[in-house]
Amino acid sequence: MPQDPMDFEWSYWIEWGRERILWLLAGHLLVSQVSRVLVEKYKPWCLMVYGMAACWLLLGIKGLALILLHAAVSFAVAQFQLSLLTWFCSLILLYTLRIPAVEETKRKWYDTENEYYLLLFTVSVRCLFCTSFSLEYCWQRPTQKSSHSFLWMLAYVFYYPTFHNGPLMNFDEFSKQMRRQEAFSVKSNLSILIVGVIRILFWWFLAELMIHLMYIHALYSSALPLESASYWALG
Repeated sequence: MPQDPMDFEWSYWIEWGRERILWLLAGHLLVSQVSRVLVEKYKPWCLMVYGMAACWLLLGIKGLALILLHAAVSFAVAQFQLSLLTWFCSLILLYTLRIPAVEETKRKWYDTENEYYLLLFTVSVRCLFCTSFSLEYCWQRPTQKSSHSFLWMLAYVFYYPTFHNGPLMNFDEFSKQMRRQEAFSVKSNLSILIVGVIRILFWWFLAELMIHLMYIHALYSSALPLESASYWALG
């Protein structure tokens, strides 16, 4: 049975995943494990550098600079430790993505619309991460100041597995996981990797099955079949 051709988002991410993102995720896993064995103390910074390099590769130096600018502005505003001001800053940064002149400028950075959309998706999700860090900076106690530095913010913002479309992980949870030191075990790490791969393949197969059998996007893009269906069928 043919695939539903109207599901733009799934096709878009599958194309990017096959070309580059899947390989960059594998690279992140390799860097994570190597740094865990050799320089565990510096693991967050190794992953931060890798995330920046992956961003540079996919979005170019201008895309990287834009995300760094958003992070710097968010961090500067967070210094006032006013939650309302942090929310206002985040809304302004998101709004700049929809200013026509700014949109046209960013489109000129890339050869294709898909590259521009990847920048748009990524910057939008990074704004959520900047907001999370800034709010937790506002709520921090004086004794926690060193754990909410700009360097930690960059490690959080450029954490590659959540870089393009999430999911959102708050900064405190990220920081706890990065600071946790565990004994390295080939057996346990291998089992975690195998279970993770099985989970990804299962959900990938299920999503592909739904696209080939249910035609959800094709149905809601055309009013005629919906108008002719009974209420029971729609339900």
